[in-house]
Amino acid sequence: MTTSSLSVSRSMLIGEHLRRSAHRTPDKEAYICGEKRLTYRQMEKRAVHLAGWLQGKGIDYDDKAGFMLFNGLPFIEIFYGVSLAGAVGVPINFRLNSDELHYIITNSDCKILFIEQKLLPLFEPIRNQCPLVQEIVVIDGDEGLEFEDYESLYDEEANFVPYECLNGDDGALIMYTSGTTGLPKGAVLTHHNLSINGMNQVMTAGLSADFKQLIVAPLFHIAAISTLLYPIQGTTVIHQQFNPEQVMKTIEEERITFLFLAPTMWQMLVTHEHIGNYDLTSMTRCSAGSAPCSVALKEKVARYFPNGEFRDPFGQTEMSPVTTCLNPEDSIRKNMSVGKPVVNVEVRVVDEQMNDVPLGEIGEIVYRGPTLMKEYYKNPEATEEAFRGGWFHSGDLVRMDDEGFIYVVDRKKDMIISGGENIYPAEIEQVLMKHSAIQECAVIGIPDHKWGESVKAVIVKKSGAELSEGEVVHFCQNHLASYKKPKVVEFIDALPRNAAGKILKKALRQADETMKS
Repeated sequence: MTTSSLSVSRSMLIGEHLRRSAHRTPDKEAYICGEKRLTYRQMEKRAVHLAGWLQGKGIDYDDKAGFMLFNGLPFIEIFYGVSLAGAVGVPINFRLNSDELHYIITNSDCKILFIEQKLLPLFEPIRNQCPLVQEIVVIDGDEGLEFEDYESLYDEEANFVPYECLNGDDGALIMYTSGTTGLPKGAVLTHHNLSINGMNQVMTAGLSADFKQLIVAPLFHIAAISTLLYPIQGTTVIHQQFNPEQVMKTIEEERITFLFLAPTMWQMLVTHEHIGNYDLTSMTRCSAGSAPCSVALKEKVARYFPNGEFRDPFGQTEMSPVTTCLNPEDSIRKNMSVGKPVVNVEVRVVDEQMNDVPLGEIGEIVYRGPTLMKEYYKNPEATEEAFRGGWFHSGDLVRMDDEGFIYVVDRKKDMIISGGENIYPAEIEQVLMKHSAIQECAVIGIPDHKWGESVKAVIVKKSGAELSEGEVVHFCQNHLASYKKPKVVEFIDALPRNAAGKILKKALRQADETMKS
């Protein structure tokens, strides 16, 4: 590697982002959580100390450091400290069950685990089954615990020595996918992947140094943690969890300019009884992800956030994560679209033979570019399958219109084939959600001896609502082709979801098989 290429590679390191910010704006407030406020200089000092402490404990280049943490300053300190030390961070969703936690901790080869004391009961049952974990550090721990106390390590001697061979192509994070169809896969995201994604978003949204964001989404998700890497020396305010009134209060008091929420959170915010009591005019950028926003919801957001442009980013973990974005000028006109590819992301819409499909026809969206993950950790078969043909296969079925806007039709694995016809559950779900009595729904394919598969709708009714199977079928018949309407309708109290909130259609299919056996 040449001197010039080394300098370019190191400029993409996550830890270098923090150090540059501390050099340029040392006294600017960087991170705020509750009563705690840290400048860039203070954050750098703590992250560097932590990196030195990790090195002193034998945590070396490419070693894995797990963290089961709530949103807060320790999460960010550990994120940067691990990166500076040359190790790889493994954010862990603490909503998982013990079996899932055990799989991620062991599969990722974690040598150290940072964990909240309140989450220790989740780890204790599997502790002896994680032999590679050499050190456990507890955040907000009580005196007398057998583990290392997080704040106490800042009182210990630590000598940080930058790992000179670390470069942008090295792993920075292993983000485990939600595993709706099987065991989760660990997407290895490099320093370069995450840095380019951060720059992409700055360019897409036109962010500048007056940027002040509020994070309420869990930082163990890529959508949240990736926002820590916008290279503009802005300010980040962190909430441990979503509370509509606290969000409005923080926007007013801190003069927040940027907020990313799931559509359900936006709905709770704009329908809150006290929303008219707060000054929300500082907000210049509103953003939503994980599901489409209706025009009605966007209009409500515009009413209460009059200065806030609305953007709909779309992507997936393996792409660090953003791949496309629906920008404000098209937000209403192309409402159901996920927009166009962001800068530095190349896309195609292809058939099974990797041929480009004609405009308007359905195919799989495939990606390539500098934000694409390095690999699935210790899973060469899955990596090879995902990268076949030199492109990353997303598993999302989409169509592209004549203006280049992309529309997600469904997940490839969820497509139903009935009598030779391709049926996309998402299309039927969108129709069902227009019914006033339906709270939420999921559509799956079930075995049919005549047609191969038939359509089943699993529905959660709104509280107090009356709805029959016949009414559901009739409603769909008025909005869909006959072969797409549900042959079977089941009403349940709640849809099964994984810890990331995604509906488990595999569990619904298994439940259907059990009912018939």
